[in-house]
Amino acid sequence: MDIAALSMAKSQASLAQAASLQVMSMTKDMAQQQGQQMAEMLKSAPAPHPNLGGSLDISV
Repeated sequence: MDIAALSMAKSQASLAQAASLQVMSMTKDMAQQQGQQMAEMLKSAPAPHPNLGGSLDISV
């Protein structure tokens, strides 16, 4: 390979890596936002009925 081809290959690899990191960053931000929304939703959920879920009947 000549120097120009090596330079182009390196540039393309660098661009692909930068794009990949940007997508990963966007995904991480979206996951954090969804986690915060889930926590808020769980806080606003009504309390469970006190008589439900206290026991579990299992027959084998």
